[in-house]
Amino acid sequence: MEHVTFVVVVVIITALAFDFTNGFHDAANAMATSIATGALRPRAAVAISGVLNVVGAFLSVEVAKTISGGIVDDHLVTPPMVFAGLIGAILWNLLTWLLGLPSSSSHALFGGLIGAVWVGAGIQGVHFGTVLEKVLIPAVASPLIAGFVAMSATYLAYTIIARTRQDSVTTTFRFGQIVSASLVSLAHGTNDAQKTMGVITLTLISSGALASGSGPPLWVIAAAGLAIGVGTYMGGWRIIRTMGRGITEIESPQGFAAESSATTVILVSSHLGFALSTTQVVSGAILGTGLGRRLAKVRWNVAGRMVLAWLFTLPAAAAVGGVVAVVAITGTLGVAIAALVTIAAAAGLYAVSRREPVHAGNVNEVPTVV
Repeated sequence: MEHVTFVVVVVIITALAFDFTNGFHDAANAMATSIATGALRPRAAVAISGVLNVVGAFLSVEVAKTISGGIVDDHLVTPPMVFAGLIGAILWNLLTWLLGLPSSSSHALFGGLIGAVWVGAGIQGVHFGTVLEKVLIPAVASPLIAGFVAMSATYLAYTIIARTRQDSVTTTFRFGQIVSASLVSLAHGTNDAQKTMGVITLTLISSGALASGSGPPLWVIAAAGLAIGVGTYMGGWRIIRTMGRGITEIESPQGFAAESSATTVILVSSHLGFALSTTQVVSGAILGTGLGRRLAKVRWNVAGRMVLAWLFTLPAAAAVGGVVAVVAITGTLGVAIAALVTIAAAAGLYAVSRREPVHAGNVNEVPTVV
């Protein structure tokens, strides 16, 4: 019993660490366009986003249920497998953050869990039908839908304001962006914080602390919301720069269109229990605004690298999760060794990032490699 308790505690801490990386990795989803257009100051933007992420965590648990009892068999999963899956997700999040690539924290988590459970419990431990329905299909459809909606909204907005004074347009849409960006933050907390809730709930179920099919307890909801909120406030400035300045030139009407379109897609998906990637939705919406505004420059090489990161996220995290599972399922010592190696790797990636720091003061500079 003591062994199980130690491992469960380690898994919960690791899950909250993932949630923290999810927060700073995805801060760009809500605030990149508002920061790029000057609607919000960088620090104010991430502060607002962080608070609303916490609030959003309390609005729904449907996605959490998809994680805890959907993509993997909670009867076959053990806490060390969940731990290994989380490590795969954390390392991928840190690597893509270092590269400034807006990849999916959600798919990193799914991939890590799938790889770890596959190694630890066999192929029967993964519900591939649910993965297809709740993860893969939304992964393809959501950015396309968000992009089309944002493109249409952008075209309509510029048609309506064609004869309006530019200063009035900028002021009005910047105010609108504050509202729409706040809604994205709320939606992000509703969708992404639930994934950590689901992982912790899955751990508690697999250890016998909760009955199979249980939803997340209140303390799990609160802890997950707080972790993602603090992570968001730290600001993933590298990815904010890529999404705000690297994909396309963004004006206030485009930012408002992108954020409003993304919010709609994310909230509908959360209600339906689809654990989609908010990063992909917002990136698709931003790209759509570039296509919707006449003469806007879309940097297709950046978009191409971003799509490649999306394609590699799930299998790469699955591979790391599987490798870590080989060590972690051996017992307490294996979990401890994997945790120490992960901490060392994370410290190394952070040290590399300090060579060319991106922060609130230079986040609006156009990336040098575009």
